[in-house]
Amino acid sequence: MTFPNDLSRFWMPFTANRDFASDPRMIVAADGMYYTSNDGRRIMDATAGLWCVNAGHNDPLIVEAVRKQVATLDYAPHFNFGTPQAFELAAKLADLFPGGLNHVFFTNSGSESVDSALKIALHYHRMRGDGARTRLIGRERGYHGTGFGGISVGGIARNRMHFGGMLSGVDHLRHTHDPERNAFSRGCPAHGAELADDLIRIAELHDPSTIAAVIVEPMAGSTGVLLPPTGYLGRLREICDRYGILLIFDEVITAFGRLGRTSAAEYFGVRPDIMTIAKGLTNGTVPMGAVIVDERIHASAMARADAPIELFHGYTYSAHPLAVAAALASLETYRQNELFARADALAPLWEEAVHSLRGLPHVKDLRNLGLVGAIELESRPGAPGARATEAMKIAWAEGLMIRVTGDIIALSPPLIISEEEIRTLFGKLAGILRRLA
Repeated sequence: MTFPNDLSRFWMPFTANRDFASDPRMIVAADGMYYTSNDGRRIMDATAGLWCVNAGHNDPLIVEAVRKQVATLDYAPHFNFGTPQAFELAAKLADLFPGGLNHVFFTNSGSESVDSALKIALHYHRMRGDGARTRLIGRERGYHGTGFGGISVGGIARNRMHFGGMLSGVDHLRHTHDPERNAFSRGCPAHGAELADDLIRIAELHDPSTIAAVIVEPMAGSTGVLLPPTGYLGRLREICDRYGILLIFDEVITAFGRLGRTSAAEYFGVRPDIMTIAKGLTNGTVPMGAVIVDERIHASAMARADAPIELFHGYTYSAHPLAVAAALASLETYRQNELFARADALAPLWEEAVHSLRGLPHVKDLRNLGLVGAIELESRPGAPGARATEAMKIAWAEGLMIRVTGDIIALSPPLIISEEEIRTLFGKLAGILRRLA
């Protein structure tokens, strides 16, 4: 394949563009667990693309569904018109997720899902006559996409610092990362459930009757795989119930088998009022997201509407026919191949593989949950992130794609990964860690 002559025209997202141009990593094809680079090498995908290709690349069921759909109905609007498959998909999703979460609003990404969820929460309180509830609570080190709503409730400084004042009326819970007490935990750490009580402090500071919603990732992914302490999410649920606050789970990463269940809500046995999803919804094939809401939220909007249109919100591509086809096929391939159960069965081997790296040079912490892993490295003095970036570049040369954030290597392979591929992956990682300066 011809190599582009000019790498400056595409302003790449979340990328050191100048560095990339000097040492580009080009992908031209994908199948199963592997990408193909422009120089013909096979690259193991240890990140499911970007946390999304749970069924592996080029799944035949999904490919055929999208191909058939584009030849049948390429696009139709969902403003005042409908397509049968969109209603079918909504019903299937309502059946998959915890009881009571049974109405679906379609978006095109995780970022749009988050902004939509925040608007739905505010709308709910306003329409039920509780319009003083306008405050939104996120969490330090949280990642909720890149819309202004998402970066406002998010807690990653670099995602916020260049973009002005954000939404007003936002506060943040303390994050749950406590390496002094929880380093090298296997699964959820034992210490830190009491950190949920920070919501009590915030509620008493601002007056709980002003707080509309709290949004958290059940497992914080993009910030470096921060796991919820045992009991933390249940405690957060209790506090939200005490104060009449809606609880939003951002499950853009955790939904669709990543933890061996349909959702983190199912895995932890804690039901939110609103859930955001994307990524694995279509196996990454076509951009799509969704917000799934509790029955009472939808019923309130229908019963209390002050205009024929109950919610003045939506997107040109909400429930795009190609995305719907990809999502329906993804759900079917997950079911046929029992991929969520497969992830659950592989989790013990995965845990052992992650923690086999303990004691290697520069390894500061190791974390795992389901088929997610994190290797936290000691930072070089004055050069945070440089060591993990070097690891990423060596890994590419060794035929391995990994994701890095700061000095944390995050791993989240397709759920089709084999036991032998897990051993190969961590064997390569061990060798890479030994080579790092």
